[in-house]
Amino acid sequence: MSWRKIAMKFEGTCIVCNEKINVNEIGLWSKGLGVKHEKCVETEDLKCIICDDSAGCSQCEFQDDCDRSVVSQLCICKKCEELGNTYETYQKSLKKKFSLLNLKN
Repeated sequence: MSWRKIAMKFEGTCIVCNEKINVNEIGLWSKGLGVKHEKCVETEDLKCIICDDSAGCSQCEFQDDCDRSVVSQLCICKKCEELGNTYETYQKSLKKKFSLLNLKN
């Protein structure tokens, strides 16, 4: 589901900051999720789960289809993806960072 830029026909409440969005103000709307201010859109890149560097969201091939409010925040940067054994490395990093989950080998 994607966010659509709309001119607000009715007053609404931003799902990010909980502040009012006025009539005729530009907002982003997604069916079933609600509305949010343009300024409240996440612009910060996610961190790579493996190396903790930027995941490179702004250059990601899936950027147009990615709805960060509903997808996993555990992304992998292009550099780590190209190293090989990506899935195994991802699993090891996940187990290390979330040891409380007690994930089995």
